[in-house]
Amino acid sequence: WFLAQMEGASEAYHIAGGIRLTGYLDVTALRRALDRIVARHETLRTLFIEQDGEASQHILDPDRSGFALLEHDLSTVADPSSALVRLSEQEAQAPFDLAQGPLVRGRLVRLAADEHVLLVTMHHIISDGWSMGVLFEELGRLYAAYSHGGDDPLPALDIQYADYAVWQRRWAEGEQLHAQAAYWQQTLAGAPALLELPADRPRPPQQDYTGALLAVRLDANLSAQLKAFSQRHGVTLFMTLLAGWALTLSRLSGQDDLVIGTSSANRGRAEIEGLIGFFVNTLALRIDLSDS
Repeated sequence: WFLAQMEGASEAYHIAGGIRLTGYLDVTALRRALDRIVARHETLRTLFIEQDGEASQHILDPDRSGFALLEHDLSTVADPSSALVRLSEQEAQAPFDLAQGPLVRGRLVRLAADEHVLLVTMHHIISDGWSMGVLFEELGRLYAAYSHGGDDPLPALDIQYADYAVWQRRWAEGEQLHAQAAYWQQTLAGAPALLELPADRPRPPQQDYTGALLAVRLDANLSAQLKAFSQRHGVTLFMTLLAGWALTLSRLSGQDDLVIGTSSANRGRAEIEGLIGFFVNTLALRIDLSDS
């Protein structure tokens, strides 16, 4: 993480999201709900201090931290939609200081008296995509309670992220670590370093972390056929789509040895399902297409 920031890649590790709020908004209740989420999850109060080349975590006390929320009123500007887009980009790209924090922040944007947008950005070192869903789900329940004069309706967390980290380290020590490392070293031995796809421009000499998302929609009929095909062959829909994607990449690249990255939520235990933290794991799937 520190190396990525030094190379100017920090923005690649920002997780940004937002929700549109319509109707009357109780800003006091919203702020209270956001503060409660920060107090509830230690990860949102964690700083990362570098000492002698090593990173160590420092968890702030709940009474010393809250949710960093800025408010913006765009209701009087000429083009609020365009202003919102610019503000959203600015919010998502603003850097984080891992040692000073906060590592979660937001902006409440007023578009009209009965229309607001809440933008939230978290650093990937304390969060993942699943965590953003947890945050907004808890926000909805807390806001509903606080705006009606109620108390916190959320059950207490059984564990915190630090507990999981300790368990994971203990699990990965010794023979387990060697077995895991040996598996991946064998699986990825001799794997191609790049996927040589045809492109309309050369690769940049230095990675610039520019990327985008492309949505691909399959209609209901094709989706049903793919699910039925998968069931007939005793595989998951993911496996079927992965095979098709691998074939496509192989045709485009002329390679029959591919490595495709895929993310796993990595939340295999009920105790961590409702935690905000960095659990996601990216797996390198090596696929051999040399046979029929």
